[in-house]
Amino acid sequence: MAEALELQARSLLTADAVRARAGQMLEIGLAGGLSHFTIDLDRMDGVAEAVLAVTRKAYPALEIPFHARWRHFVLGGVDRWAKLADAASWPDRAARARAEFDLAIVSVLLDAGAGAAWRYRDAMSGESIGRSEGLAIASLDMFASGLFSGDARAPFRADAEVLAKLPLASLTSAFQVSDANPLVGLEGRTDLLRRLGRHVAERADVFGLNDTPRPGGLFDHIAAQANGGAVPAPAILSAVLNQLGPIWPSRLELAKIPLGDCWRHPAIKADDGTAGLVPLHKLSQWLSYSLIEPLQRAGLDVTDIDGLTGLAEYRNGGLFVDHEVLRLRDAADAERAHAVDSLLVVEWRALTVALLDRLAELVRTKLGRTPETLPLASILEGGTWAAGRAIAFARRPDGSPPLKVISDGTVF
Repeated sequence: MAEALELQARSLLTADAVRARAGQMLEIGLAGGLSHFTIDLDRMDGVAEAVLAVTRKAYPALEIPFHARWRHFVLGGVDRWAKLADAASWPDRAARARAEFDLAIVSVLLDAGAGAAWRYRDAMSGESIGRSEGLAIASLDMFASGLFSGDARAPFRADAEVLAKLPLASLTSAFQVSDANPLVGLEGRTDLLRRLGRHVAERADVFGLNDTPRPGGLFDHIAAQANGGAVPAPAILSAVLNQLGPIWPSRLELAKIPLGDCWRHPAIKADDGTAGLVPLHKLSQWLSYSLIEPLQRAGLDVTDIDGLTGLAEYRNGGLFVDHEVLRLRDAADAERAHAVDSLLVVEWRALTVALLDRLAELVRTKLGRTPETLPLASILEGGTWAAGRAIAFARRPDGSPPLKVISDGTVF
C-alpha cells in the first residue's frame, strides 16, 4: 500500500500530470463548474494576434529561442554570460555545463517576483533594472564574482558548503537592498539557497559524481540517463523535481514525498490518493527549460521539448485575464489579495497552463508551423510572456498583474 502511494506521489512530479490536471480544470471551467472563473474561448483569437504582434517585433525573422533564464543575461544586445564563458578556459564541455547548471539553478531559485519597487543598478551600463531581468543580472554578477564558490581561483561555481552557510547580509548587499529599495521575499530566497546547499551536500551520490557536491552535478546525473546521446525534456523536469524537491518549504506531501508546487482543488477527480491535487511546478519547469541549452552545448540531443508545459505564472496568467478569456465571477476579487493556495489562484494557474496549449496551436496555425519548428518554449518566449506584460502595462500604469497574489518568494 505504501509503495503504491509513493508511486502515486511520484506520478505528480511529471509534466504529464501538470498537463492532464490543467486540462481537467479547463474542461470543468468550460462546463461552468468552477467557483471563481468563467471562460470565453471566442476571445482566444485576439490573444493569438497579440502574441504574434509582440513576437514579430522582438524576432522579425521568427527565429525564436527558448524561454529560458539565458535570455535575461542579454543586456543591450550583449550576452553577458556567453562573453564570460567563452573567455574562460574549460577542461571539457562537461565542466562548462556544470557551471551553467550552477548558474541556472541558483539564478532561477532567486527569480520569484521582486515587487514593483525594487531595482538593480548595473555597474556596466549604469542602467537600473527591475523585476526578473534585474534579478537575473544581479544573480549573474554574484556568480561571476565568486560569491557562491569555495575556491577563490574558480569563481564560476556554486559549492554546496558555501550555499548552505550563505549569510542574509551577502544577498542583501548583492541585491542592493535598502529601505528605499525593498525586495520582496529576500529571507525566503536566502533560506531556499541554504536549503539547496544542505541538500546537495547530503546527496553527493547525485550532485558529486565528478566534482565536490554542487548543484551543477545534476548535469552528470541527467547526462548519465541519455539514451543514444538523447535526453527527453520531461526527464530533465523529473530529475529537477525528484532531486531538488526536498529543498522547497514544506507544503503538501504524499507518502512523505514533497510535492512542491502542487495544490488542492476539490473539483479535480482521480481514483487514487492524488484526487484533488493540482501539480503546476512553475519554477521547476522554468528551470528545466533553462537547462536545455547547457545540455545541448555539451553535445546532448534534447528531445520532446513540447513534453514540458506552459508556465503558471502571472504574466501568462494575466494575458488571459486582461484579454477576458478568463473572467472573474466576482469582480471584487480583482481588488482583493489572494493566498497562493486559494482556490482562485489554483484555478487561475491551472487554466493558464491548459490555455497556453490551445494558444500555441492557434499561433502555429497562423504561422504555418509545427510543434517541431515552433515549440511551446519558443511561443512562451516570443510570445505569451511579453504579451502578458504588454497588456498589463496598457491596462495599469505600474504593469502589475490583474490579480493580486500573496507570494512567499518561492512560487511566483
